[in-house]
Amino acid sequence: MNATIKELGPSRFLDGFRDIDADLGEGLTIHAAIAGSGPPLLLLHGHPHTHITWRKIAPWLAHRFSVVAADLRGYGDSSKPESSASHLEYSKRVMAQDQIDLMRALGDSQFSVAGHDRGGRVAHRMALDHPDAVTRIAVMDIAPTATMYALTNMEFARRYFWWFFLIQPEPLPERLIAADPEYFLRTHLDGQTKLPGATEPEAFDEYLRCYSDPASRHAICEDYRAAATIDLQHDAADADKRIIAPLLALWGGRGTVGALYDVLATWRDKALHVEGQALDCGHTLQEELPGETFAELERFFSA
Repeated sequence: MNATIKELGPSRFLDGFRDIDADLGEGLTIHAAIAGSGPPLLLLHGHPHTHITWRKIAPWLAHRFSVVAADLRGYGDSSKPESSASHLEYSKRVMAQDQIDLMRALGDSQFSVAGHDRGGRVAHRMALDHPDAVTRIAVMDIAPTATMYALTNMEFARRYFWWFFLIQPEPLPERLIAADPEYFLRTHLDGQTKLPGATEPEAFDEYLRCYSDPASRHAICEDYRAAATIDLQHDAADADKRIIAPLLALWGGRGTVGALYDVLATWRDKALHVEGQALDCGHTLQEELPGETFAELERFFSA
């Protein structure tokens, strides 16, 4: 792989970081912010965020680690490739490979990874497909995708309606969200966040800038469509495989995942070495309780 790293200057949101675009070939660019020294640590965001969701804790982590906070394909300022009927292009397997290629382009063949929400699902697949690359993994406010779909009930469908809305055939969800992207985004974030003020106006405006792009909205839907189709096929094929890297599970004690699942038990079905706990917040731990989240991540990745 011949990758090219383009320096873009200081990050507007992550203090002490600089923005880069990594051209990974075949028209694919992954955008990221990087800083720090020490063991490499990859941070992956979820929906509807971008890499700036780590703005409160990434500068602290950079005192101990070489931190890479990346936009997933389809999100933020990363490329938004065309998709096919299989949704393969937005499978977690392909999204994980992007991040493996990014880290290799930066000179890191082995690294730790923390993923929130969709980023945690990408990290899960990454740890299965690339066990020699992932040394430690943290997943934040998720249970495994296949587990959550298998245990779907009325309460889950009500709380996480977008899991079933965004997977509808194109262009239904894309066109409905396009009618008022700001309202959809604000309603989504407000419903998930249990500690008011966690998302500052400047951060919301940045999320909205990205969410206002029709290509990004389509890619987000493709991410969810893949999760309900080809990702489940990949998970079924690997039903007997286990993550060998030590795994930390953190979740919001006031959120849906902690209320509906025994989170540690779901991950002990998927990984050999699991620890974790709830934090007293909603879905977005790194924005709602940055100090506590940082402390847990620093402890785990320093072990």
